[in-house]
Amino acid sequence: MSPLVGAYLIQTPVQLYRYLLRCCRRLPTAAMQHHYRHAIRQGYNSHSDEDDPQRIKSIIQRAIADADWILDKLCFSSALSLSYILSSPTGIIGLRALCL
Repeated sequence: MSPLVGAYLIQTPVQLYRYLLRCCRRLPTAAMQHHYRHAIRQGYNSHSDEDDPQRIKSIIQRAIADADWILDKLCFSSALSLSYILSSPTGIIGLRALCL
């Protein structure tokens, strides 16, 4: 399953670039968002001269799969952290401390 709806419609590098930047909005911290936005920009710039359609298609497929993996990993680890906090003896106090 793709992280955002419409991943299968991506045909061009610009569409991929915009899609990946939208995926960054789902990352939990500003530092992660900044890191991955920078990596996306670097990847876009380094592959901007690609003209082989098959190579572009493989880059798009790989980038979508990588974004899916990263978001699944972060969502899973965030869910585990939240369930651990809520089930711990300090429970909501620990959660409140994290939010402050």
